[in-house]
Amino acid sequence: MKSLKRREFFKYSLAGAGGALCSNLITKIPFIAIPDTAYALSSSGKLSHVEAKYYKKLEHKEIECQLCPRKCKVGDRERGYCGVRENQKGIYYTLVYGLACSFHQDPIEKKPFFHFLPGTDAFSIATAGCNLNCKFCQNWEISQARPEQTDNYELSPQTVVESALNGSCSSIAYTYSEPTVFYEYMLDCAKAGKGKGVKSVMVSAGFIQPEPLVELCKELDAVKIDLKAFNEKYYQEICRGKLQPVLDTLKELKRIGIWYEIVYLMVPTLNDNMDDIRKMCDWMLKDLGPDMPVHFTRFTPLYLLKNLPPTPVSSLEQARKIAQDAGLKFVYIGNVPGHEGESTYCPKCKKILIGRYGFTITQMNLKKGNCKFCGEKIPGVWT
Repeated sequence: MKSLKRREFFKYSLAGAGGALCSNLITKIPFIAIPDTAYALSSSGKLSHVEAKYYKKLEHKEIECQLCPRKCKVGDRERGYCGVRENQKGIYYTLVYGLACSFHQDPIEKKPFFHFLPGTDAFSIATAGCNLNCKFCQNWEISQARPEQTDNYELSPQTVVESALNGSCSSIAYTYSEPTVFYEYMLDCAKAGKGKGVKSVMVSAGFIQPEPLVELCKELDAVKIDLKAFNEKYYQEICRGKLQPVLDTLKELKRIGIWYEIVYLMVPTLNDNMDDIRKMCDWMLKDLGPDMPVHFTRFTPLYLLKNLPPTPVSSLEQARKIAQDAGLKFVYIGNVPGHEGESTYCPKCKKILIGRYGFTITQMNLKKGNCKFCGEKIPGVWT
């Protein structure tokens, strides 16, 4: 196994992250300072052999996974739905620990986090696999792949933290695919980062059991949840998942007190019913409160939904108004660069607090987490 030079490693990192980058506005692609201790593995390279957390042993070497709501029952030499966790003689292993198939240095606004260290960068990593199968996934090349099908790079938690520090990144983002399926890797990276003053954020669909979520949030600093829709039919038919566990995750994040933001990707004809959106916003206000940011994001035809058009901007604007009228204070429009809905406004004096164009900050009018015009305290993680 040959060590890659920095220049070669950077080249391969861009190739691996391409699926995550192609559909978004790129304002900068900074150099990723990966240490020379990183190694490239071919698609036929070794997989990890680290015992998984959160499973229970059953009879006849069968196990039941306790990580996500699927609770897969997995026989010997079989894998769970995610494809990256395998039962070997009654012991469940993660096959992707330390094996990143995509990494990049991103603006935190790309995740998107709008109330978490604005203007900073995150060192973003992913492994193969996902516990959902969303027909609109922009990163399906890695989320729906098995680890044998991706080009993987050996990045230990310590190497991930060192890479973040070398790139002057304030945080590590677990993103692109579904971080829940590389739970053990994410947990150890977050712990290692905390010891070096590097924060951690998870970009997730929220399809996770409460117990592992609680343990994880002790090490994380923020979570972004993709709420796919507000009806079970959509989750079952478009995502092959369930809505209620995601709602439970959101309520648990509220109870824990960690910072979180919500993204709603609006897909024309499928989850753009304004009555459903109104019900969702009423639920958010009642169960989550008015302060967490909600991003209504424009859909781009990808993967299995190339037959649909991009979301009309007018639909996003209507959803935003519904959310604001319901009492939510921080409602955004995503994937429409230059739209006024990208910026943060003071809920009291209505002036612009954080001006944005795509992933670029154009003005900053926060002072120690307060509106510099009227002094209103703005919820978020600012330092």
